[in-house]
Amino acid sequence: MHFDARVQIDLPHRVRFTRDAFAPDNSTLRDVFAENPWGQRAKLLVVVDQGLVAARPTLQNQIQRYFEESSKHSPEIVGFRALPGGEQIKNDLSLLEALLGDLHRLGIDRRSTVLALGGGALLDTVGFAAAMTHRGVRLVRMPSTTLAQTDSGVGVKNGVNMFGQKNFIGTFAVPWAVVNDLSLLDTLSDRDWRCGLAEAVKVALLKDTELYHTIQRSAADLTQRDAAVGDEVWKRSAKLHLHHITAPVSAGGGGDPFESAAARPLDFGHWAAHKLEALTDYELRHGEAVALGLALDTTYAALAGLLPDPVARRVRGTLSSLGFQLSHPALNDPALLGGLDEFRQHLGGRLTITLIRDVARPIEVHEIDRVLMKHAAQQLLSVAAPVA
Repeated sequence: MHFDARVQIDLPHRVRFTRDAFAPDNSTLRDVFAENPWGQRAKLLVVVDQGLVAARPTLQNQIQRYFEESSKHSPEIVGFRALPGGEQIKNDLSLLEALLGDLHRLGIDRRSTVLALGGGALLDTVGFAAAMTHRGVRLVRMPSTTLAQTDSGVGVKNGVNMFGQKNFIGTFAVPWAVVNDLSLLDTLSDRDWRCGLAEAVKVALLKDTELYHTIQRSAADLTQRDAAVGDEVWKRSAKLHLHHITAPVSAGGGGDPFESAAARPLDFGHWAAHKLEALTDYELRHGEAVALGLALDTTYAALAGLLPDPVARRVRGTLSSLGFQLSHPALNDPALLGGLDEFRQHLGGRLTITLIRDVARPIEVHEIDRVLMKHAAQQLLSVAAPVA
């Protein structure tokens, strides 16, 4: 006897943009926490990136004052922990264990919320801990980097690294809300601020010709961190990522938020990026590695006759004009192509790599000519990228 059924999942995915979220007159966070059917104040554990605490020494007091002065339905802060950001938190499982210890010690349950402020690596780790605790407690993400506000912080993935592989263990879990406080980006170095532009270029190449041309035209303003231009790029990029995650294929979305299929379109350029990060012992920032991955894959697509060479040149020129270096010794490492095998293994099944035929014209390929890919890497190593 067989019983078959389909589980229908309909979860809200709230993404909010604001500035100065902890200002007393800013209601964004209060609105996020307003839904409280239990009639009593819920517990709130705040986890913050140490780099953000160092950049904003008064941040903890601001957060505590904000919730103390909010309505009685807002959560009560029962713990505040600062943890290292970057790949350190994803590589050191003792930090994950310590965080789980906090969740247990403080009695965090399904009526509680974890508020995570930091870059993508911290959000990944805290999200993983929250998803594992009691099979899932509420998580509110507040990304503090351009990378996280435009891409990873908007997604539904959590994870940490193991066995030398990025995100070897992790979960899919829709956060209760994502609050992108644009003022947090003011604390970033120019290098870290630039990193988000790689993901913005990626999603524009996949889905939005207008956004790509905006980035191309505004490269000089973006390198000067023009807030008006930058804020618009971050918002449009986040919206495109959110639409891909939540919308069905018939509406132009991905239709596969939990990656049950063989394709990961939003990981365009990422098979190489993830491997380059590991090969450089994470000296390369994720955004820098993504820029290299995009340049490599578009160069390969041109060599393979899939993409007109002038388009590939313009893509490289756009990335260069944004300040990305498109040559790195790791491109010459024989282990680089092992990233293709790791990418396939991560999902199982056959290899599926997203390339483009033109801007906003993605294509999936299931075979990569490794000799040609080596030629693409050598081209990046030997030829300066032309300016768009």
